[in-house]
Amino acid sequence: MNIIIIEDETPALNRIKKMVLEIEPEINILATADSIVSAVQVIESNKNIDLLLMDIELADGQSFEIFNRIEMNIPVVFTTAYDEFALKAFKVNSIDYLLKPIEKDDLRKALIKFKTIQNNNFNLANIKHLLNQVLVPQSTIKERFLVKLGERLISVHSDDIAYFNAKDKLTFLVTKNGNKYVVDYTLDELELLIDKKQFYHINRQFITSISSIVNIHTYFNGKLKLQLSPTIEEEVIVSREKASDLKTWLGY
Repeated sequence: MNIIIIEDETPALNRIKKMVLEIEPEINILATADSIVSAVQVIESNKNIDLLLMDIELADGQSFEIFNRIEMNIPVVFTTAYDEFALKAFKVNSIDYLLKPIEKDDLRKALIKFKTIQNNNFNLANIKHLLNQVLVPQSTIKERFLVKLGERLISVHSDDIAYFNAKDKLTFLVTKNGNKYVVDYTLDELELLIDKKQFYHINRQFITSISSIVNIHTYFNGKLKLQLSPTIEEEVIVSREKASDLKTWLGY
């Protein structure tokens, strides 16, 4: 098993490395990183990574930002001192999360869990989709979003939303009749507020409602290309890693 450890506290890093090798001496620790920037560099420069052991709170921000900077489908075991991050952790291919201080037995169970999933060829995208469905509390789902139009505030019901689009450091809410408003959320924040049966986080630029997908076209390298309504000039591409998850969400 080839793993990368992302941890910004040297004592914690050394402890994790020691426990990993005590549990399974055959594990190959390819590299370590202590920040978002160094983690991106390490992940991009290493091939055949089987698993990431990743601290959530790094010196330069939360490690979830790594997934916004590079496209990847590597399973993750998150380590954190804050269990409120647990739900969000499961949304990015997480196998497990371990609360600090990490116990050796908990780490062993997480590694066994990864090997079980790996050996049975589970589709991690489907697992993530199912976790999204069952783990988000119903109470957090917003049915209405408050948007600003000039000096007025307008309430837009979720049933009237076609999609959310992140562009030029802003997030736009686009209604089914073509109106466009700025909202004070990132797409990652919106993912915690939307009904997963109604909306899908397609890529870094779009969250779309199921009713706004007009056509789905096959694209090169296993990707998909979507046609949305209202129409948009830029291409809406679903990565190969997410294509299976999208088909599951659509009931294919």
